[in-house]
Amino acid sequence: MAEDSPAELYVYRNNQRLRCGHTTGSCATAAAKAAAIMLFSGVPLTEVSILTPKGTCLTLPVLDVKISEHNVSCAIQKDGGDDIDVTHGALVYAEVSLVDEGIIIDGGLGVGRVTKKGLDQPVGQVAINSVPRQMITNALNEVCAEYDYHRGLQVIISVPEGVRLAEKTFNPRLGIVGGISIIGTTGIVEPMSQEALVETIRTEMKMRLANGSRVILAVPGNYGEDFSKTICTVPAEEVVKCSNFVGETIDSAAEFGASGLLFIANIGKFVKVAGGIMNTHSRQADARLEILAANAAVAGADHDTLLRVMQAVTTEDALAILHEKGLLAEVMALITEKVDFYLRNRAQDRLKIGAIIFSSVYGKLGETKDAEDLLHQLEAGGA
Repeated sequence: MAEDSPAELYVYRNNQRLRCGHTTGSCATAAAKAAAIMLFSGVPLTEVSILTPKGTCLTLPVLDVKISEHNVSCAIQKDGGDDIDVTHGALVYAEVSLVDEGIIIDGGLGVGRVTKKGLDQPVGQVAINSVPRQMITNALNEVCAEYDYHRGLQVIISVPEGVRLAEKTFNPRLGIVGGISIIGTTGIVEPMSQEALVETIRTEMKMRLANGSRVILAVPGNYGEDFSKTICTVPAEEVVKCSNFVGETIDSAAEFGASGLLFIANIGKFVKVAGGIMNTHSRQADARLEILAANAAVAGADHDTLLRVMQAVTTEDALAILHEKGLLAEVMALITEKVDFYLRNRAQDRLKIGAIIFSSVYGKLGETKDAEDLLHQLEAGGA
């Protein structure tokens, strides 16, 4: 990453210069720090600096300052850089007031609350994730030390547009109600354009074929790569990481003359392919639980089971329900059949294609008709 100024950060992807942004967690931290400084000093700020977990110093404009005797509020505008999402441009507010002890962090209007288990925060807590909470705490402790203050502060984070914005996210489905989440692990949003990612996949695939491979092994990410090591001896450097771009990977393999393509993929990604979804990024489509529930219904699941599957937080949670009901094997047979259909439909007889689908908990869940033959070819050197 190159730094042009405290507020202008860039990364370079495939010779493209892409502007970074900052997370909602960084916005909340900066707003909280600015509000605390103004609470102690009584002097309005126009900008504030924070250090992100990535080690980058951000200096951000402070907006909509309101100073009273007992509390101060202000806002920081979310900037997604060249990786714009639904929260880009939203104002993240912090209202800071004095309390007897500790740093108390809570959420106001537009920040959701957790209603289901399995997320970063426990049920009932405001959806401000662990890293932003620590960032806010560190920033406020820094201000308290600077002003020799030894009691406590309460900060309430709010996003007035959050209720509306949350409708465009998966928060309601995850059991986060009433607004968006305050998230971010590095504090910085580093963009990666879709075109750059696809070009990287194409380049890697061309290299494999140019070096004598005829069958390509593709995995969406690290989980697939790790699982592939348990079922085959293909070296890690020979595996193509296709990210979410299932359709583009198939098209590229056919375009470059591969004779076969085998995916080894986690069910969390590839269950979407059973619904004909060829870009598995959550921004493009989800439907994981709907696809599982539909196939569970075909397998004879009762209404209560279907309802529990639809209310599951994660794919693995849904698999646990199906396993409990003795339906997992039958449902996965149906899912695998559908995956096979849609992969073949995209490939259009241009190459042999297959998939091996696994779970982090239950291991291999299914394989399509040609998967075993493709795996044998890969074991033999991809000839």
